[in-house]
Amino acid sequence: MHRRTKHRIKMSLLNLFFIVACLLCIVPILYTLSVSLNGTNNILSGSFSFVPKEFTLDNYKAVLFNKPYLLWLKNTLILVVATVTISLAVAIPAAYAFSRFRFIGRKTILYILIILNAFPSILSMFAIYRILMPMKLVNSYLGLILIYVGTMAIFGLWNMKGYFDTIPIEIEEAGKIDGANDFQLVTKLILPLAKPSIIVTAVMIIIFVWNEYIFAVTFMTGAEKYTLAAGLYALQATQYTRNWPIFSAASLLTAIPILIIFLIIQRNMVSGLTAGGVKG
Repeated sequence: MHRRTKHRIKMSLLNLFFIVACLLCIVPILYTLSVSLNGTNNILSGSFSFVPKEFTLDNYKAVLFNKPYLLWLKNTLILVVATVTISLAVAIPAAYAFSRFRFIGRKTILYILIILNAFPSILSMFAIYRILMPMKLVNSYLGLILIYVGTMAIFGLWNMKGYFDTIPIEIEEAGKIDGANDFQLVTKLILPLAKPSIIVTAVMIIIFVWNEYIFAVTFMTGAEKYTLAAGLYALQATQYTRNWPIFSAASLLTAIPILIIFLIIQRNMVSGLTAGGVKG
């Protein structure tokens, strides 16, 4: 009885800690919402109030209709769709092959890939520029897609390989006994079982492309080719034209799609990430 009471106290304190942590994390979001609904750009003045004194939705209207936000959104969606499609098309069969087949150099290749992916992207900036320039892929969506795929296909391979490792080989053997060929085993048996990992991997790729800034700014010039991350920076880059309410409204509009996606697939997040842990 005493042990049960101690356990309840510990759990109550732990829950209280997480509630406080969540509230602290929500404060910046509420602050941004307050700024976005403020009719005056007085965030840096002493008269700013957490509750907007001049409530308005004009900042959201300005972002959607007066700024090239929708164009930046379209550019980002193009990159997201292309990157997710190509990355999964490469990572899924590669992850399955590395999980199921034992061939010479298998572990070496896996470790080389993860080592290459471990280096900060800024270190490879000049080399990538020298590679893309002769092929005239600088300032093009294709060049940016190749950069993103090269990064996220490796992540997808490692994450999904770990999940494929958790699927018993006996399931495939039973499928073969029932007369299924190799293609049917993968498409009708393995892929449905690996759905949580595939969904989580796709979402992680989406988040990466959605938030990526360094390559988007370096390799794309002109506001008409900006992504959302680059466009957000452009909204507040100039000290003399900085409009914090509009920037806050654009930031929230940018975050909402990712939040919706996360809420839709959250039940797959735990199984997709934990079972997709790195295994040799």
